[in-house]
Amino acid sequence: MTSQHFEEQSVPGEASDGLSNLPSPFAYLLTIHLKEGRNLVVRDRCGTSDPYVKFKLNGKTLYKSKVIYKNLNPVWDEIVVLPIQSLDQKLRVKVYDRDLTTSDFMGSAFVILSDLELNRTTEHILKLEDPNSLEDDMGVIVLNLNLVVKQGDFKRHRWSNRKRLSASKSSLIRNLRLSESLKKNQLWNGIISITLLEGKNVSGGSMTEMFVQLKLGDQRYKSKTLCKSANPQWQEQFDFHYFSDRMGILDIEVWGKDNKKHEERLGTCKVDISALPLKQANCLELPLDSCLGALLMLVTLTPCAGVSVSDLCVCPLADLSERKQITQRYCLQNSLKDVKDVGILQVKVLKAADLLAADFSGKSDPFCLLELGNDRLQTHTVYKNLNPEWNKVFTFPIKDIHDVLEVTVFDEDGDKPPDFLGKVAIPLLSIRDGQPNCYVLKNKDLEQAFKGVIYLEMDLIYNPVKASIRTFTPREKRFVEDSRKLSKKILSRDVDRVKRITMAIWNTMQFLKSCFQWESTLRSTIAFAESEKKGLIERIYMVQDIVSTVQNVLEEIASFGERIKNTFNWTVPFLSSLACLILAAATIILYFIPLRYIILIWGINKFTKKLRNPYSIDNNELLDFLSRVPSDVQKVQYAELKLCSSHSPLRKKRSAL
Repeated sequence: MTSQHFEEQSVPGEASDGLSNLPSPFAYLLTIHLKEGRNLVVRDRCGTSDPYVKFKLNGKTLYKSKVIYKNLNPVWDEIVVLPIQSLDQKLRVKVYDRDLTTSDFMGSAFVILSDLELNRTTEHILKLEDPNSLEDDMGVIVLNLNLVVKQGDFKRHRWSNRKRLSASKSSLIRNLRLSESLKKNQLWNGIISITLLEGKNVSGGSMTEMFVQLKLGDQRYKSKTLCKSANPQWQEQFDFHYFSDRMGILDIEVWGKDNKKHEERLGTCKVDISALPLKQANCLELPLDSCLGALLMLVTLTPCAGVSVSDLCVCPLADLSERKQITQRYCLQNSLKDVKDVGILQVKVLKAADLLAADFSGKSDPFCLLELGNDRLQTHTVYKNLNPEWNKVFTFPIKDIHDVLEVTVFDEDGDKPPDFLGKVAIPLLSIRDGQPNCYVLKNKDLEQAFKGVIYLEMDLIYNPVKASIRTFTPREKRFVEDSRKLSKKILSRDVDRVKRITMAIWNTMQFLKSCFQWESTLRSTIAFAESEKKGLIERIYMVQDIVSTVQNVLEEIASFGERIKNTFNWTVPFLSSLACLILAAATIILYFIPLRYIILIWGINKFTKKLRNPYSIDNNELLDFLSRVPSDVQKVQYAELKLCSSHSPLRKKRSAL
């Protein structure tokens, strides 16, 4: 998340759109080019940090940079323009390490604004300091600063005079478009498809397992973990978002893991994305630094229609000619053109009501985060309001019709992580086109109602043939996020789910036994023995890993059984209809073609797949289909709660009377 800007009245990237015509207290514009950090301090146990930078004036956060993961010499290369009221203050630069719950302080510096020269770009190397730390050298931050007088007519006002703006002007400022810096970090216009094939002569040292991490900006993927091998076969595909104006460098790291679960980086390599040709599969053999061996991978850059953000008055599907053109693109006649482009989703985030008060003042500073697969878009922040109106339009390309749109409302909380205000999950196939809907916000687990509602209006246009084909291919991998915690509640729930499925299977077996006089004894022995003495901490970590693994396995088993059941229960009519269609087609084919010929054709296709396409990735179509069917837990999470009568406008009106 990039909750980046400071006050709803100040939108630095778009001052000329409407702010310059209003009485403004800002006399100067300060352009900051955050370049890089050097030799930053270690804050993580793995010997590195995940740094990001905050710029503050008068105790208020004006801008927050993106997070650079596992890097003590991060390169941000971000530009932001900040309005400045007066020069008799200090711009404070603070560096933090992003952690799971809180952010660890990594040092700070400041710039005296009155010392800057007007209309001149100067480079500043700021030494980071922390009076509470014993570290002498905490590294430096390198940035360029340029201070100019704000263009246009303005008068000097006191900072507090902003409260005297009329309601119409405040509304105008609040409804200005998202700032350019926020758009820059969200809007992509292509896909970088990376197929990690294999390693060649990779030296693993004393490690027993190996995996690969891929990083492009703040996008991260982690490959599956394989047993140590000189030529490990990963055969995985990852899709990164592509920004035409800033390609960046793809960082690739090979990591090893020993018996004690200690991780060590074995080697690295880099790929300059801007040097690769577009719309072409580039086969690269990348030698590893600081270690023997190389990685073989395919990299393909494909420009395409990406996400977009606009105001309510500039709604893409509201234009009849544009809507007709988009509908034509996804009609049945174009079903075999660009199969990966399944459809388009437009979401209007209108407003929220009766939100939880997260601040001591009895108000909140809410903003809204929309997530669809790996796409994340964010609204601006509406300050000091429990009934915010965003009136923004977001457009997402659909890669999988079985994805779920997650809309989360947060409270911006300065230097601290944002506070949770509510969440709702909406499967794409449940969307009612063009109808404004009021959704009751849920808690983080999406199981119970939270406080407040959110108003959304969605339009979905997709090609059913492309959506059906996509159903039988592997799901898109998610960006690497914080690892899932061990939860007693989840573990207990998964045990109950497996128990119910086991009892159902057992009852079925007893029924078959009674019918056909068939008998079978089911025995299982689970043993765990520890032959050598180990330290207490090591035992704790070992037990935690085992229980966490058991929790994940139980969830997979329970979900698998529930998905089979929900396929026959018509939980998702699209999937059940597709299954019936496939079974009907198979029945007709078996009627005309003998089964042995079908098995022969299937076997030839499977065994010659690698010969026809050496870089193809194996998959199981049945498991890919079942992965789209929701489990019982997901059914509860995706269920739309009924609107409480207390949220009804008529009820509120009567209460007011």
